[in-house]
Amino acid sequence: MMKFPPGFLLGFSESGFQFEMGFPDQTDPNTDWWIWVHDSNNIASGVVSGHLPEEGPGYLTLYKTDHEIAENLGSNTLRLGIEWSRIFPRSTKQVPVTVERDEEGVITRVEVSENSLNVLRELANKKAIETYRHLFKDWVNRGKKLILNLNHFTLPSWIHNPIELRFRGITSAPSGWLSEDSIIEFTKFAYLVAHEFSDLVDMWSTLNEPNVVATAGYLNIRSGFPPGLASLEYAMVALRNQIIAHARAYDALKEVTKKPVGIIHNFMCFEPLNPENPDDVSAAFNASLMYNHLFVDSITRGSSMLVSSDSLKNKLDWIGVNYYTRMVITSDKKLMTGWRYVPGYGFLCTPEGLSKVGRPCSDFGWEIYPEGLEKVLLEVYERHKLPIIVTENGIADSADKHRSSYILTHLLSVLRALEKGIDIRGYLHWALIDNYEWAMGFNMRFGLVKVDFSTKKRYLRPSALFFKEIATRHEIPENLLFV
Repeated sequence: MMKFPPGFLLGFSESGFQFEMGFPDQTDPNTDWWIWVHDSNNIASGVVSGHLPEEGPGYLTLYKTDHEIAENLGSNTLRLGIEWSRIFPRSTKQVPVTVERDEEGVITRVEVSENSLNVLRELANKKAIETYRHLFKDWVNRGKKLILNLNHFTLPSWIHNPIELRFRGITSAPSGWLSEDSIIEFTKFAYLVAHEFSDLVDMWSTLNEPNVVATAGYLNIRSGFPPGLASLEYAMVALRNQIIAHARAYDALKEVTKKPVGIIHNFMCFEPLNPENPDDVSAAFNASLMYNHLFVDSITRGSSMLVSSDSLKNKLDWIGVNYYTRMVITSDKKLMTGWRYVPGYGFLCTPEGLSKVGRPCSDFGWEIYPEGLEKVLLEVYERHKLPIIVTENGIADSADKHRSSYILTHLLSVLRALEKGIDIRGYLHWALIDNYEWAMGFNMRFGLVKVDFSTKKRYLRPSALFFKEIATRHEIPENLLFV
């Protein structure tokens, strides 16, 4: 019998765009992702699936049903999102704020006056605020914890229009994180949201997976993420601006609330193809440094290869770890990075197949590698010494063949890390229900609960009952240790 510590958070994570829509009155056409997945050229070329988010699970209407399911499955915590485009469907650029910069041009302060806050309140969609308050209160009034994340990939279309950006260029179209305007506008949004919801929120996070936004949107364009422009320079600009946006949003939140503010970051376990080869070992270390730690270093130490400013230092109270699998690395001196990914491991496997070492893979083609979670937790804590919550961990598995063992083995990795003294505060599974999986649409099913998207009905998968057995007992019973 393996118990979780008192107060350990067990529950689920959700975003806005992937879960909210499904009924006509809750459709939100005002985001870059909406434009992206509806674009006929993207659909025809296979960049996106052709599935549409307005046919999604309908969480914004059926939240009481989903909260009841989550509660019955033993969840004590939800990490939810709030859509910037719902709160501000129209531009807030006209609202005056004081912006200060250091000698290097880094935005060090964005001050929103009381008058400007009142203007923001007038511009905000009051119906959306009311809807979110009802939704959040329904969960909190059950005696549960709420973590609220401010941004999960999507941007309002007045901030980022990826199709216009492709044709008109970054100086003539809304260019998202390529523009410093996004830093200022995100800070305004954070300040307004803090004032409207701080009484309901237990913990905050600013951004979800900013490293994925940069790499998927500007490097790995096969991912189907907007704007699909292959440019290392753009990737670094997008990452840099998100670093500064986090810091300024952190300041804005802290003006209103004393609740802890974190970042939710994608982490991979980088391993050398040949552990006996010093070049492979060095390559794996450098890959991890760039992907796993560059962003977090910037907002804890105040300095990285991308940006250096005292205004960025110590802007983090906790770290959200999103972990799915590993990446195997080998040295390649011909490439600018000095390394490359090795196919057949981690994210680069055959869907529903086996990795090169015979491990099963998800419907996405992601190798099941639970020991990587323990390694990541140790690495992140040793480097940053901040409390950690596993904010995403799950598997695309429509047949529910692997999900129970996936949950078990990854929770065992969490428990082993706890035994080693790592300050882990919780585990949030992705996801409670099936959702809209970005460019893949409804093809990837991550839910413990199956959704019939035509009727919106929910059906428990066997793995949901497995999760319930653990969450309701707050421990892994011995009779579930089948691996």
